[in-house]
Amino acid sequence: MRLSRRELPIVPFLAVLVAKADGKILPSKTYSFDDLPIKTANGNRTRAILNGETHSGFPIEMHLTELAPGQAPHPPHHHVHEEMILIQAGAVDVTISGKTVTLGPGSSAYVASNEEHGWRNAGTVNALYFVIALGPQ
Repeated sequence: MRLSRRELPIVPFLAVLVAKADGKILPSKTYSFDDLPIKTANGNRTRAILNGETHSGFPIEMHLTELAPGQAPHPPHHHVHEEMILIQAGAVDVTISGKTVTLGPGSSAYVASNEEHGWRNAGTVNALYFVIALGPQ
């Protein structure tokens, strides 16, 4: 299909319409902690918060994890999408490209695309943190 220069601006608009038809566009919404579904594995709890696309079609996913002392949610890994971790409670060792920093409440980290990263609870009580994934999973 060949499009004229005049027709090109309609392409992003059509992509948004297709995404909306698929139900992927995230609506404005509030998320009460008590209403979040809980998934439990190895003594850790994860609460899915949102997963979809913004009105412009940008993928975003967010979840909240409660991590037991000494535990990691999974082995160090890398992926195309970027991630942010925001610590709400406890102490978390965050490792990015081989460098480890211990973060406490109110601290955060950003992981760029394809950088090896991982985290584990560095404290003696459960750690609570949010992860926000930006871009295609």
